[in-house]
Amino acid sequence: MKFFVFILTALLMVPSAASARQQEAEFVYYGFDPDIVTNYVSGNRRSLGYVRVTVELMVTDKRFLTAIEHHEPLILDTIIGILSKQTEDKVKSLTGREEIRTSILTRLQEVLKKETGDTIIKDLLFTKYLYQ
Repeated sequence: MKFFVFILTALLMVPSAASARQQEAEFVYYGFDPDIVTNYVSGNRRSLGYVRVTVELMVTDKRFLTAIEHHEPLILDTIIGILSKQTEDKVKSLTGREEIRTSILTRLQEVLKKETGDTIIKDLLFTKYLYQ
């Protein structure tokens, strides 16, 4: 019985691999200043609307911040490129906004994986989303 208690105590004291990974992962956020402003095609196709967003990137590790800063022009171009191709209905609906967010995130992950070889971005948040 004492041996069983000893083994159980020893196992509880050893950190698991999952908890070790959680301790290593230090997510940080990277924001762009000023806000991103671009046009989108409005419903009547004769005028343009505009969308203004504040984007925060959830970066998987703080050591990747220099890579994010280095590739900031590429990141901004990707975000603006996707936003400017959206329809008015998509920009103005909640489900459309989530689709836009997801497509930007996926595209940024692809682009940065190609450039750096690492999955740098964990998530993307719109902290401000205005349209007209």
